Amino acid sequence: MTIKTNELSAGLFLRLYTSVGWEPPGIEQVQTALKNTTATFTAYDDNTPVGMVRLIGDGGMSFYIKDFAVVPEYQSKGVGTLLLNALEKYIKENIKPGWAVSLELISSKNAVKFYQKHGFEERPCDWDGPGMFNMIR
Repeated sequence: MTIKTNELSAGLFLRLYTSVGWEPPGIEQVQTALKNTTATFTAYDDNTPVGMVRLIGDGGMSFYIKDFAVVPEYQSKGVGTLLLNALEKYIKENIKPGWAVSLELISSKNAVKFYQKHGFEERPCDWDGPGMFNMIR
């Protein structure tokens, strides 16, 4: 299994995105999103793409995990962990020494245990409010 950084095309994005049952955005919207993404990570089994994740953020205090998808037949086989490790390594290599940054996401219900296993905390918690979002159309 290999991870490639910043090589995710809009076409491949849409293929991986829809592989997990998500309703796809249009190609132009994906192209704009990818152009403004901090980094992308794509997992390959030999030459077969099997997962992806996008990292967005301000480069200083906050990063956000978006569009984390692993094709169903590769789920629970370590692909997500490899992608998450590559993403976290990228952050550590691209922030100044001594900085602490927030890495955030909104999890699907069936992925909560995966993220908890990797050190993420559920919101709300004792000291913070819930994660929230608003789809604007």
